Amino acid sequence: QVQLVESGGGLVQAGGSLRLSCAASGRTSSIDTMGWFRQAPGKEREFVASIRWNAGATYDTHSVKGRFTISRDNAKNAVYLQMISLKPEDTAVYYCAADSRGYASITYSSPLSYNYWGQGTQVTVSS
Repeated sequence: QVQLVESGGGLVQAGGSLRLSCAASGRTSSIDTMGWFRQAPGKEREFVASIRWNAGATYDTHSVKGRFTISRDNAKNAVYLQMISLKPEDTAVYYCAADSRGYASITYSSPLSYNYWGQGTQVTVSS
């Protein structure tokens, strides 16, 4: 079992910045990939970014490219999402996710590839 605890969400003006954190505990040595997803009301859960835990390879979606950066701190068992130049359309509940099975190494953008999830943290960007 892996537990994921998120922090860093909040209300920010358009153009502002936020840094989301996700701390993993439990069987953290099993983590292969960690990622961030977001879900706005009435919309599907959307892939934001992911990182391979050991190799460090990163992936992100086009809509956040150049604005969001995913990173990790293996010693702290933590993953971060640094968000700059936030837009109102970034408003969503952001979820931290982890995969211990290797599924996300192939299909990193699908929620079905991740078997552990955080509780979600609200990010609201005002215009």
